Amino acid sequence: MAKVEIYTTPTCPFCHAAKSLLNEKGAEFTEITVLDPELREAMTQRAHGRRTVPQIFIDDAHIGGYDDMAALDRRGGLDPLLAQ
Repeated sequence: MAKVEIYTTPTCPFCHAAKSLLNEKGAEFTEITVLDPELREAMTQRAHGRRTVPQIFIDDAHIGGYDDMAALDRRGGLDPLLAQ
C-alpha cells in the first residue's frame, strides 16, 4: 500500500472532502494538522510554495490539493498510485 500524507486544518471543507475520498478508496493516510506555523512552513516548502490546505502526498510525490486529487481520480490515475 502507498504511503499517503495529507496536511490539513480542522475546519477546512476541502480537507474533509479529501479525507472522505481517501477513505472511500480504503487508503490509509497520515494526517498532519498545520495549526503550528512551523508545520505550515514545512508543508509550504514540501509543496513547492503552495500554502493552502489540503496538500496531499503519495509516496512522497506531491499530488496537490483536493481538486487535483479529485481530477486525478476522474482520469483513473489515483487508484494505481494508491495500490503501489
